[in-house]
Amino acid sequence: MTLQTLIVLAQFVAALGVISSVVYLAIQVRQNARITKAQFGHSLTSRLYERYFLAAKDQEFSRFLAKNWSMDELEDYEYWRITLWINTCLVDIFDTYDQYKHGLVDITHLNMRMNLLKAGLMKTRMGRPTWEFWKVNRTPEFIEWFETEIYGGPLTDTDPEESAWQDLNMKRD
Repeated sequence: MTLQTLIVLAQFVAALGVISSVVYLAIQVRQNARITKAQFGHSLTSRLYERYFLAAKDQEFSRFLAKNWSMDELEDYEYWRITLWINTCLVDIFDTYDQYKHGLVDITHLNMRMNLLKAGLMKTRMGRPTWEFWKVNRTPEFIEWFETEIYGGPLTDTDPEESAWQDLNMKRD
């Protein structure tokens, strides 16, 4: 074997090493992406189940959730509780939507949460005013998607005098 042949053979072995390293790294990156996606999904699911579990353990809060928020006579503090519960659900939707858009979670995570809101929560006396408060922080794409999902299309401006915020002094000039 000549020196020229040995150099060519060494370059060939080096090229195979580089190619196999790149393939190995690609496999590792793909696995890490899958693991990260699974972790985000698990985190979102755990957060949701923890909220359900805590609500189920708290008898007084479960009674509150069981009320007909559109029909029952409610105290002013209960409207605040409704607002805080809706806030919790909306922030969860915001996180899930953002993670879905970045490909970190599956659509089922988003659908599961939207089904809760579609069950009527956002159509209660405090649903729409709470959404109006939060929507200024969201992108036009999200607003259009959310309002179509919940209300069947984009919302028109409301008269502030008719707002539940006005009645409860929850939004000040």
